[in-house]
Amino acid sequence: MQRTPSSQYWQTHHFDAAIIDLDGTMVDTMGDFVAVLQLMLQDLPVPYSEYIVQSQVVERLVGKGSENLIRNVLRLADPQCAADTENGLYAMAWERYQHHYSLINGQFARVYDGVHDGLQQFTSWGWKLACVTNKPTTFAKELLQAKGLGDFFAVVLGGDACEKKKPDPQPLIKACEILGVQAERTLMVGDSSNDAQAARAAGCPVLLVTYGYNHGLPIQAVDADAFTQALTTTL
Repeated sequence: MQRTPSSQYWQTHHFDAAIIDLDGTMVDTMGDFVAVLQLMLQDLPVPYSEYIVQSQVVERLVGKGSENLIRNVLRLADPQCAADTENGLYAMAWERYQHHYSLINGQFARVYDGVHDGLQQFTSWGWKLACVTNKPTTFAKELLQAKGLGDFFAVVLGGDACEKKKPDPQPLIKACEILGVQAERTLMVGDSSNDAQAARAAGCPVLLVTYGYNHGLPIQAVDADAFTQALTTTL
C-alpha cells in the first residue's frame, strides 16, 4: 500500500522502534560528497585530477557505500579506468577520500527541515531509534553528533558494521537484535530503493521521504508503505 502518512496511521500501528537512514533522509550531505570527491581527484594523476564533480551526477551514485561511489567517480573521470587493477589507483583514491572526508565531514551538510522535531516525536512515543547507513560508522557518528542528532540514537550502524550493506537486510536485522525489537514492529525510514528493499527483506514496514536522493530516480515508484515530505508530517 502507498499512502499519505497520518497521525492515526503511526499511533495505531504500535511501533516499538524506528531504523532511520542518514544521507538524504536526515541530513543533506551532497555538498560534503562533492567537496570530498573533488579533493580526492585533485590528489590523483591526470586525467582524474582534471575532472569536475557535478552534484547531479553524484546524486545518482550516493547510497551504495563509499567503495561503489569512488569506483564510479573514477570511471566517470576516465572511462578506460580499471580502478581495481595492480596500478593501485583505487587504493590511492580510497586513502585520499578517507583523509579528506575526515576533515570535511558535516561542513557542507545541513539537517533537513522537520528531522529534529520528528525524532523528538518518535522518542516521545517511546520508540527506540537506530541509525543504519552505508556511510562508514565513524563518519556517521561524527556527523550525527556535529548536527545535534547523536543523542537520539541507541544504535548507529555504518556500512562497515556488517558483512553486507543495504539493500541487504543484514544491517536492519542486526539493529533490531541490538534494540531488542521485532522487525515487524520496527519502522524503516529512508530515502531510497536501497532502504525499501532492505526493509522488505528484513520484514520492516517502510516510510520513505520524498526529498532525498534515491539514485536520481523518482521515489514514488519505489515499493513502500507510506511517503512523507518531512518527518514532522507524520505527527
